Amino acid sequence: MIVVVDYGQANVGSVVNMLRRAGAPAVATADRNAIEAAEKLILPGVGAFDSAMSRLRELDLVGVLNEVAVARRVPTLGICLGMQLLLEGSEEGRLPGLGWIRGRARRFTAENMGQDLRVPHMGWNELTPCKASRLFDGAGERQRFYFVHSYHAVCTDPADVLATTAYGCEFVSAMERDNIAGVQFHPEKSHRFGLRMLKAFAES
Repeated sequence: MIVVVDYGQANVGSVVNMLRRAGAPAVATADRNAIEAAEKLILPGVGAFDSAMSRLRELDLVGVLNEVAVARRVPTLGICLGMQLLLEGSEEGRLPGLGWIRGRARRFTAENMGQDLRVPHMGWNELTPCKASRLFDGAGERQRFYFVHSYHAVCTDPADVLATTAYGCEFVSAMERDNIAGVQFHPEKSHRFGLRMLKAFAES
């Protein structure tokens, strides 16, 4: 069973529905016992970094998430803000992130984008894979996903970068270290591309 962590910071129903379309049994919950028993874990997220981390702490979920993702090495996927929570922190807030992948989230600015583009980055954009992964089938087709975000991951170790996307600059749109991965886009809003990616995650 895939557990989608429901801590009140994302539209978890859309993620669960897309997983079910992919043929993957899934449940959205904040129950610690259910999370502990997960065969795979998805951490979605929308909104502000500190608000999301505070909510995880309030629900006493950080410990069980560490146990499942880090100690037991259960396959784990962060989506959008959920991807940024996997990092050590964010320019958006002061609280530490989960720290499962080294790096920080940084805001899009004219300085790091190289030009004055609209923030947030919103709409469809393409991925350029940087290495092989269970998440992307490498069939050679250009893969397009739907993005809505003002911050992007900067990984300390380049080996953790799974894919990049161009928006003024090249930014990390997917990252992966061992059993833990994150995607900046919304697979649940990305039609056949998102469906295929979630199916790959479910079947890996």
